[in-house]
Amino acid sequence: MPMTGRRLTSLLAYVTTAAAAASLLTGCGVLPGATGGSREPVTVMTWAPDQTRATNMPGMPAMAQAFARWVNAQGGIDGHELRVLTCNDQNTSAGAAACARRAVHEGAVAVVGSYSQFGRSFMAPLESAGIPYIGGYGISEDEFTSPLSYPVNGGQASLLAGHGMQLAESCRKVSLVRPDNIAGDRLLDLLNSGLRKASHRTAVDIPAREDSAEYTQPATRARTRAGSEEGCVTAVLGERTQTFFDSFRRLPGNSAEKKEDGATAVRISSVLGSVGQPLIDRTGGAHSPFEGAYVTGWYPSADNKAWDPMRQVIREHAFADNRVDPTDAGVQTTWIAYTVLKQVIESLDSDRITPLRISHALDQGAKIDTGGLTPPLRWRYDDLLGARDFPRIVNHDVTFQVVREGRLVAQKPGFVDVGETVLAAP
Repeated sequence: MPMTGRRLTSLLAYVTTAAAAASLLTGCGVLPGATGGSREPVTVMTWAPDQTRATNMPGMPAMAQAFARWVNAQGGIDGHELRVLTCNDQNTSAGAAACARRAVHEGAVAVVGSYSQFGRSFMAPLESAGIPYIGGYGISEDEFTSPLSYPVNGGQASLLAGHGMQLAESCRKVSLVRPDNIAGDRLLDLLNSGLRKASHRTAVDIPAREDSAEYTQPATRARTRAGSEEGCVTAVLGERTQTFFDSFRRLPGNSAEKKEDGATAVRISSVLGSVGQPLIDRTGGAHSPFEGAYVTGWYPSADNKAWDPMRQVIREHAFADNRVDPTDAGVQTTWIAYTVLKQVIESLDSDRITPLRISHALDQGAKIDTGGLTPPLRWRYDDLLGARDFPRIVNHDVTFQVVREGRLVAQKPGFVDVGETVLAAP
């Protein structure tokens, strides 16, 4: 694909900490550093949607900038100053392509820890330039098919397959409310693969607009089809999941519909990224409508000590930027993705870092230790899961969590391997 479009201006300049903090407000900036030494700076990009009508992930570029401040304060990554470009993909295909073209034009050696639904739009420019895509959020299928993509989690495929396994233990009937788009079409099969593995049941599919202002009609259908006897309503609508469950909570009879143990007759559930600790906090904590909800995640719960190094970096280098929430799945994914970048650059021990050297090192089996946040990560051919639609998955572990007293905590300890379940999905 030809690289067209106007060259965007980079802010690759040494500035004060105050100016760097100010750049966070623009949604498209660069984080400078002052590391010295003879090794060349390394430029990367992190993108995510911000201030759109659908899902927004402003914490991911903000976490990338905090990571760069941290490593540059220590002399960079193996002597290389880390320069982070950020871009807002606007939740559009054109926006995703524009961010990718900018990464090419600005000489980025990798795109790291980013979120975009439009994999086809951003992967083609990156592939043409040989730029690896490290640790995307896992929302687009192209992240799990491109040979230049190095995912750190199992994406929506692992979450939905695992969620089916989690719900099968407690739910007689399940209604799935999901986006009425291409990405949402695959969610039902994946959820059903997990449900069938443990219970031989399947869910009711309820497509809904991802950018709707209210969801009374799909909420009514979901509750009715789930039934009142151990029924579960699952919503996977990204940022609009809150809007859906607000409509669900307001349905007539929901407030009085209680079991003897005080739980609602219809239990709600979701996956991390659609429901997370920040949302639970915003909606009332222990009094939130999500109290008792089942949630499947990629990583350990936010209270796990394995997150302590990330929390320290946020405290010391994110300043007062409230976008960087350590309990947010996007922030956590960006931290892990930059951990991969740091370790692979250190393994190269080279004065000059190029996209080809990074991808070659990862393809040849560079093994990444994330400190217990994931299994050890490696992207050799033998490490790939090889699922039909998700061949690039290497981490197919998930965690089962539940909301108790307003906190997302582990429902069961450790990771659950859902690789075979993903492979069994149609």
